[in-house]
Amino acid sequence: MKIQSSVLVHLGFGKYVRSDQVTALVPVEEDRGPGRRTFVYVEGQANPLTASRSEDTIVRDLVQEPSEITHARQQQEILQDLLQNLSKVNPTVRRISRDEGGLDLEQLERRIRQLVEE
Repeated sequence: MKIQSSVLVHLGFGKYVRSDQVTALVPVEEDRGPGRRTFVYVEGQANPLTASRSEDTIVRDLVQEPSEITHARQQQEILQDLLQNLSKVNPTVRRISRDEGGLDLEQLERRIRQLVEE
């Protein structure tokens, strides 16, 4: 396992840190709960950040391989391309696709939009 430099790691609630600046992860023992799962020590900061994610999840993100990151980006790009192309399908083709082929393009478009927005 190797920590990737200059990769942002999500700590929850809009907090991110650079993966190569994390020096320690300590599970919260007392008062652990939503929004309080892990203390994240960051290089150059005296006090730890409080993450809402578990230490295991943060570690997985810290050591994520660049190929996995690239693969995820490629999937996002494919979904965005598909969404853009679906928006060009006219209503008649959409109706025929749904009624004759059982493929609901509007439902597919909604589901892709939800994934892309996440």
